[in-house]
Amino acid sequence: ATSAHQTFAAAFCRAVFARMGQVRLYVKGAILGYKRSMAQQQTNTSLLKIQGVNKKPDTEFYLGKRIAYVYKGKKADKDGKKHRVIWGKVTRPHGN
Repeated sequence: ATSAHQTFAAAFCRAVFARMGQVRLYVKGAILGYKRSMAQQQTNTSLLKIQGVNKKPDTEFYLGKRIAYVYKGKKADKDGKKHRVIWGKVTRPHGN
């Protein structure tokens, strides 16, 4: 029974990947702002909204994962690239 289950799982994975074509290794998100109190904001901690994550238990998969904020600068850097990246990490959930 175990080998039949493994064969089915392998066939299912092949079918899913064949239908999807490429596998996307990132999830889109939005920057909501900074962590803040009523009077101050801590600019070293940003709040993010990850697409498809609506509840606190859903965030467990993303804890410890790296975040890349990619943006385009006006002028090219010394390597001739206009795209720039700021790296971060998901540390904890926020809210209910």
